[in-house]
Amino acid sequence: MNRIPFLVSIPHGGVEVPEELRERMALSAPDLRYYSDPCSLQIFDLSDTVEALTSTPISRLAVDLNRPPYHLPPSHPDGVVKTRTVDGRAVYRDGMIPDPTLIHRILLRHYFPFHDGIDRTIDTGRIRIGVDCHTMLPVGPPAHRDAGRRRPLICLGNNGDAEGDPLPGTLTTCPPSWLQVLSREFSREFPGDGAVRLNDPFAGGFVCIMHFWRRGIPWIQIEVNRGLYDQDALHGFSEPESSRLQDLRRRIRAALIRFWEGVRDSPDPL
Repeated sequence: MNRIPFLVSIPHGGVEVPEELRERMALSAPDLRYYSDPCSLQIFDLSDTVEALTSTPISRLAVDLNRPPYHLPPSHPDGVVKTRTVDGRAVYRDGMIPDPTLIHRILLRHYFPFHDGIDRTIDTGRIRIGVDCHTMLPVGPPAHRDAGRRRPLICLGNNGDAEGDPLPGTLTTCPPSWLQVLSREFSREFPGDGAVRLNDPFAGGFVCIMHFWRRGIPWIQIEVNRGLYDQDALHGFSEPESSRLQDLRRRIRAALIRFWEGVRDSPDPL
C-alpha cells in the first residue's frame, strides 16, 4: 500500500521528565501517566500508513509542545511549562518551580527541536496534510469550559465552529468541506448520534495553528475519547487490552485512508 501523504504528530504521549526537573516534581509516575494522553503513542502509531510521524517521550507536564513558547509561569499555569494540572494539582514542590534560565534550557532541548522537525519534514514536499493526535477524558474536568459534560467518542478540530466553518475573525486550519468528509468517515467507524463532533470540546491547539500559519498545509486535530479503551478513565487509568488499542488504530487508519481517497484529487483548498 502506498503511504498517504500525512504527517502525524503525537505531542502528549510521553511520560518522561528531563533530569533537571525530576527532583522538583510533586507528581508520581502514575500521575504522569494519567495526565498524559495515555496510549496515544500506540493508538496513533500509523508509521506503516503515513509519510511521517513525530512524537516525544517527554511528559506534557514538563514541556507541553502544544502550547506557545511564551505561555510561561506564573502567568500561564497551563502553559508550555505547567505549574498546575487540569484539575488544579501542583506540578512542582513548594519553591521548586523552574526559573527562567532552566525553562530556557529545557525548551531549547525539547520544545524547539520538535517544531523545527515538523517544519523540515513539511519542507520536503512529501506532506499534504498534518494531523495532530490526542486522547481526551470522557467527561470535561472541573476547570474546563465543558466541565461535567460527556464528550463525544471522536472530536475533529480545524479551529472553526460546529460545522467546521470559520469563526468571526479567525482562520480555519483545514477547509470545512474536508473536515466534513473526515467526519463522515469517522462516523462510519464510530456510529451513533453525537459520537463524532467538530471543534467540540477541542478546536485545535498550538501545533495545528502554528504550522498551518508557517507552512500553509491543512492541519486537523483528532481527539479520541479514553472511554473507548480505558475502563477506569473517569477515575484514573487502567492498562487496556492490546486488542482494544489495535482495533482503535485499525478504525482510525481506515477513516483516514478513505478520507484521503475522497479529497486527494480536489483542487488545492488553500
